[in-house]
Amino acid sequence: MEVFYIFSLLITLSAIFGYVNHRFIKLPGSIGLMLISLIMSVGISIAGRFIPSVEHFFLQILEQFDFSSILLDFMLSFLLFAGAFHIKYDDLKESKIPVLLFSTLSVLISTVIIGYAMYFLLQAFAIEMKLIYCLLFGSLISPTDPIAVLSILKKAGIPKKLETKIAGESLFNDGVAVVVFLVLFKLAGSGEDINVKDALSLFGQEAGGGLILGVVIGYLGYRLIKSIDHYQTEVLVTLAVVMGGYTLAHLTHVSGPLAMVIAGLILGNPAKSKGMSDITADYVDKFWELVDEIMNGILFVFIGLQFIEISYTARIELVSAIAVVIALLARFISLWIPAQVVRWKEKITLNTITVLTWGGLRGGISIALALSLKPEFGKDIWLSITYVIACFSIFVQGLTVGKMKYTKD
Repeated sequence: MEVFYIFSLLITLSAIFGYVNHRFIKLPGSIGLMLISLIMSVGISIAGRFIPSVEHFFLQILEQFDFSSILLDFMLSFLLFAGAFHIKYDDLKESKIPVLLFSTLSVLISTVIIGYAMYFLLQAFAIEMKLIYCLLFGSLISPTDPIAVLSILKKAGIPKKLETKIAGESLFNDGVAVVVFLVLFKLAGSGEDINVKDALSLFGQEAGGGLILGVVIGYLGYRLIKSIDHYQTEVLVTLAVVMGGYTLAHLTHVSGPLAMVIAGLILGNPAKSKGMSDITADYVDKFWELVDEIMNGILFVFIGLQFIEISYTARIELVSAIAVVIALLARFISLWIPAQVVRWKEKITLNTITVLTWGGLRGGISIALALSLKPEFGKDIWLSITYVIACFSIFVQGLTVGKMKYTKD
């Protein structure tokens, strides 16, 4: 089946599910789409026991639609740019130190805690797994998903300052987590030791290069936009920054996600305020809001459909349930430690850390990274556990984060 037909099917399903959710269920858009597609997946799995061709048809679609590659190499660029484009730089600047620490140090701490905890947990359940594979899982499940976070925070109703901390961290920490994942992936595949110098070199190339590229393409886009007043062309310029910039990041082996975040902040702040007329700013805003909604719809429908490919046993289900608790505890600890460093600059209460913990959702990026694992790394086990954590995160945390009690810092 050609990619065009698969995209057509996904968009059609997204439109139908979106209508059903908006008309009858009335859940937040992303959660509603995923819930309906998950229910459909369960129905397909049940129907497949009686009519195998039904399940086979959808399995064929999932096999041909490389979710990991499509999300990480294509959709992520649009989603991150759109998310960063709508964040106010002044709001982010006020929380720059917490965001910086939470998106770097917290990811590393969480990776280690989850990795070792899962290693001992799997041993307790008589499941043999190398420590390096457990750490690899820790790196893919540690970052909060900016796609899930931003789409749900829009309707959560939490204070603006706290929302900025969660959104800012989620936009930056996936780039850091992907670098950590790549280092561990290389270590797991080669069987050789990678020293600190190698790790820092890779991190510097990926993260540092991505930040520099983001500044360059963002500034170039800003200068082009400022020199004209034609909203159709200016919308095309922003689109070129995303597609051309992400392609350039791939060719130069630097972090495309970080480049998109920086470019989005530049074009969404100084470029919008100083380089765009009111009419242009309105058109650009609406264009990227629409792109964001369409991409989110496709993404969450596909996450729900992914259930068809996953198989569970009673033992893996129990391990997955315990892993949900481990991931939350690791998230809390990984935030609490940097928060002690931040206290000299900004007061971060225990209540704030709790809300940040519960508001740190896992979603498509973690699933995409799990799908990219090699079978010998324990891919089937990690994918099953990742899916359970993502579902708990989106359905339980996503629906309740706005109801949490919070106090001012």
